[in-house]
Amino acid sequence: MPLIRLSTAVMALVALTACSAQQTDQIARNAARSTITPIVTEQFPGVPVEPTLDCIINNASAAQIAALAADSVLGATESSVQIVTDIVSQPETITCLATTGLPALLR
Repeated sequence: MPLIRLSTAVMALVALTACSAQQTDQIARNAARSTITPIVTEQFPGVPVEPTLDCIINNASAAQIAALAADSVLGATESSVQIVTDIVSQPETITCLATTGLPALLR
């Protein structure tokens, strides 16, 4: 199984070389999202996943996105959990979660 993920990562890196900056950013965000999803469901049970993911991704720095995207190859690590925790702790993310995540939870 890890060989398949590694092959997929290599193909993604090859594809990135032919992409625009905007496309590359979107690919990295999608890869980061795949790392963040299990962290959110495990660390924050009961929160609406999609709005929470959006808040985290939208408030992450480029370096955080890159680190989380890299972790999508072999799966989340303790470092991934720490990065997500750091992003969630930011005032902008808390505001986003309060205005987007909480209303989704109350529906």
